Amino acid sequence: MASFRKIKQRYRYSVILLRELVRTDFKLRYQGSVLGYLWSLLRPLFLFVIMYLVFVYFLRIGRGVPHWPVALLLGIVMWSFFTEITNQGLKAIVSKSSLIRQLNFPKYVILLAVSFSALINLCINLVVVAVFMYFNQVPLSWTILLTPVFILELYLVALGVAFILSTWYVKFRDINFVWEIVVQAMFYGSAIMFPVSKVLELQHGETLSKIMLMNPVAQSIQDARYMAVSHDLPTLYSISGSLRLALVPVLLAFIILGIGAYVFRKNSPYFAENV
Repeated sequence: MASFRKIKQRYRYSVILLRELVRTDFKLRYQGSVLGYLWSLLRPLFLFVIMYLVFVYFLRIGRGVPHWPVALLLGIVMWSFFTEITNQGLKAIVSKSSLIRQLNFPKYVILLAVSFSALINLCINLVVVAVFMYFNQVPLSWTILLTPVFILELYLVALGVAFILSTWYVKFRDINFVWEIVVQAMFYGSAIMFPVSKVLELQHGETLSKIMLMNPVAQSIQDARYMAVSHDLPTLYSISGSLRLALVPVLLAFIILGIGAYVFRKNSPYFAENV
């Protein structure tokens, strides 16, 4: 009990600061806007409508894939979750420069605040996905209970990347522009707007699909779609038939988080001098 009290006392200030940062960030983000918090719902919905009209309605991509519109929406929501953590996390340390100079506290709290704020938005958006699932008559399966596992995997990857980006951005402001290009490439390379089955139809499609799904971002989104929307959607495991290969992107997620945490921790004592 004594050790528990010591741990509680040690992190008490960090928890209080984390709570206040999350609350402040969520309030300031939509301050002055007419629709306010509704934008957390409207942004992914607008992107979904555009993607649906262009790629599903006109180009007929995803035709024949069970409940593809719902899978598309879930992919967009999870992708928005990843980009929100990484984009907001990239500038988080620099944007809180005055706070860092004035107070002595664990700097990782700032990144956690950004990620928790994104997590709140994700939960709100998942309610919308659930409504779409209901009206699209997506059959419920017990595997939907495993969806949070892959959301957690995506969260770990995003947090690890945010640790690295925020550290680099303190010294190199060009990282912002580089990351914008990387995010665009990742979006088109993560099968967000098209089903993996379309890639499998290409020459060497199986190899291309395996390479694409080795990315933990793409793998976590595809597995979440499989668990929540339709078991007809391909995953790395269903394509390769190898559990070892399917676990590689999961291992990469923890490696990215570990590297990010190490880089951040090593450089955090010097943030006050450089921001």
